[in-house]
Amino acid sequence: MATLRAIRRRINSIQGTQQITNAMNMVAAARLRKAQDNIINARPYAFKMKSVLDHIAALTDSNLHPLLEQREIEKICFVIVAGDRGLCGGFNSNVFRETEKVYKEYSELDRSVIAVGKKPNDFFRNRKYPIIYQYTQFFRTLKFSDAQNIVSQILKLYLEKNLDKVVVIYNEFKSAIQQRIIVEQLLPFVPDKSEEEKKYDIDYIYEPSADKIMDNLLPLHLNIQMWRILLESNAAEQAARMVAMEAATDNAQEMIEKLTLLFNRTRQQAITKELSEIVGGAEALK
Repeated sequence: MATLRAIRRRINSIQGTQQITNAMNMVAAARLRKAQDNIINARPYAFKMKSVLDHIAALTDSNLHPLLEQREIEKICFVIVAGDRGLCGGFNSNVFRETEKVYKEYSELDRSVIAVGKKPNDFFRNRKYPIIYQYTQFFRTLKFSDAQNIVSQILKLYLEKNLDKVVVIYNEFKSAIQQRIIVEQLLPFVPDKSEEEKKYDIDYIYEPSADKIMDNLLPLHLNIQMWRILLESNAAEQAARMVAMEAATDNAQEMIEKLTLLFNRTRQQAITKELSEIVGGAEALK
């Protein structure tokens, strides 16, 4: 049986851990509010931008722009967006698991990885995945220029035909308790025509020309979509960390209550034993 000192030491240790997890929970909750506001503000613009491009690209020749060109897929790159830190439940591991699954589906192609976040960089580097670029330690000071830097490297590789297809894998923020893994093709750009648009196709007169509009809007669209993806992942990470730390705090409290009960029982048994020894000694002296 554990001694009273050992039980007390363990209770103190768990109380210290509980204070840390509780503090991390409050910090994650504060960051989540800001991250949630950012992604809610960014989504309408990003979705409308894609809608406009879908319409223009669907009604124009795909050969007008290299980012629309559907060429034979020989080289594919996976952009993996996760976190810089752990202690956020299955946030990182879910992305890694989905990436490994999708990666195997393209085993016949020349595959490469761009790791966005310290955790995916460490995870896939240790497993000898071909990482061509890594971007780490920028989520705490996330800026639009970070998305531009990532997209500029992807565009350079794609336009030089070092890549034929780019797929991004990330966590989409749904709510404080729910995130969804998204596997999304970034390049080449494929217009998504709804059934209504297919039925009522309308061609427009473009000013300037459609190819010049594409030249300006497509790179901007990629920057905006990457920015949205980073914001989605950041909000999902803070939500996952908040939930994980709240659960850890609750578990610590449950352990403290159980150990306190054990401490009281052990102390009561020790007192009862000492009383029995005293009474037995007194009886022996009579």
